[in-house]
Amino acid sequence: MSGMKHRALAEAERYRQAATLGEVADRGVDIFCWCNRCGHNAVVASASLIATLGEGYPVPDIGVRMHCTRCNGKDVATRPDWPSLGQVARHG
Repeated sequence: MSGMKHRALAEAERYRQAATLGEVADRGVDIFCWCNRCGHNAVVASASLIATLGEGYPVPDIGVRMHCTRCNGKDVATRPDWPSLGQVARHG
C-alpha cells in the first residue's frame, strides 16, 4: 500500500474512533444513558464515571457496565449528552 493511501486510511480511522470519557469531560459534557428494555433514561456526570473507569474509557462501552435503575435491565446504551437546540416548535 502506498504511503499516501496508508495515511488517508489512518486519518479516516481516527475519525471513526469512539469518544472517550476524558474527551467528553474536557468539553463539559456528561453521559446520556438509555435503557433499551424499558426506555428509562438519565444523565450521569462524566467526572463520576472517570473516577471509576478512567479518562480513556470509550463512551459507547460504558453501557455494558451499567444497569437500569427502573427495571434492572442490562441493555443500556450510552452517548455524550450533547447540548441540543431545544424542542422544535415550528414544523413548516
